Amino acid sequence: MDENASKISKTTTEMATGDEEVKSLSLYNRTSTLGGIYFLLLVNRMQMHYFILIMPAYLVHSYMVWGIVVMGLLSQLNLMMMSKWFTSSYAAKGYQGFLQLFGKRAVQVFAILGFLIILLKISVITLGYVEMLHSFIYPSMNKKWLILMILLISLFVASHGMENTLRFVVIAFLCGAWIVIVFIPFFFPPIANYRDLYPLIPTGWSGQSWQGLLFIWSAFSGPVYLVFMVPWLSSNKKISKYLVIGNMLTILEYSLLFIASVLFYGSNFLSKINFPIGYMGSYIQTSGLERIDYILISFHMFNYVFDISILLLCFYGAGRVFMRKMNERTTRIRLLSSWFVILISIILMDQWLWQTVPGQKMLLNIQIWLSAFIYLLVPTILFTAVKRKESM
Repeated sequence: MDENASKISKTTTEMATGDEEVKSLSLYNRTSTLGGIYFLLLVNRMQMHYFILIMPAYLVHSYMVWGIVVMGLLSQLNLMMMSKWFTSSYAAKGYQGFLQLFGKRAVQVFAILGFLIILLKISVITLGYVEMLHSFIYPSMNKKWLILMILLISLFVASHGMENTLRFVVIAFLCGAWIVIVFIPFFFPPIANYRDLYPLIPTGWSGQSWQGLLFIWSAFSGPVYLVFMVPWLSSNKKISKYLVIGNMLTILEYSLLFIASVLFYGSNFLSKINFPIGYMGSYIQTSGLERIDYILISFHMFNYVFDISILLLCFYGAGRVFMRKMNERTTRIRLLSSWFVILISIILMDQWLWQTVPGQKMLLNIQIWLSAFIYLLVPTILFTAVKRKESM
């Protein structure tokens, strides 16, 4: 009897463990570290999202190309400070490293703030891309279905875990980096009007120009989220060069797309276009393909899926920190719950704010200011904290 009872107990335990494994999801496990080339791709792709589609309309004047260069070089300094964090022993420890630097209470406060900031960023970039899809490809479709489609694809990618989602950046890069080449014909007559490039030196400086610089700085801020992903990335001392190359690629892409927009529209007309890059795509002429803008917008989706998937995992991770669930296993239910929070928030923002021009501007301005502030603050805090700890 005792032997049978023992067998039954063992079988029951195995079944319970099996059920738990089915329900659990190893989102943050690490089987290997990703090399320096991933830093290059991650920096570049995390800077190429919704802002690039509307950037020319915010910069307008041709001399703002120097603003892209200057803000890009300042971004290089930020990335160099972040490289100090990436190569530190605290970063490799993940959550425990943050605890050693800042303490449990401070980390929980940071997690709550991060939870809200990530929610806003996912909402804005999703609504922005859906707006473009609705304008160019699916004008008769309800935007809520487009929101659901983007988020479902992102959920599928994120469900494979942080390591595999980071690897997805290779697909995002291959599907998006070549798009800038398609706009090279806009640099040559008869499409290009080189008089629109003048003045290259500003004769005056306005509030709009300052806002343009803020916009550029905010657009460069994407890599700040990499500070939470170091356990899956190599901590090699030479990674700073990959950060620099990735940022330089972004400067090049920003500059080429902005100059092409100025040559095509001119400064006077550029500020009146909501999606300058998208409308330019509809003017590209090929002998074998029509409406090439459909192709470009569709390929750009890979970058959005990557961005949203990474942010979804960061969102779930921030929730685990401030709810004190770090010692518990990740589960499908909790990931799905985080996804539902994002879905409902985006639909509410779309219903209450995004459908009006003042609402769109308000959300964009909040996102621009927050991203710019975070990119200024986070690398400085981490760099200072690591230097202080190492000197003790």
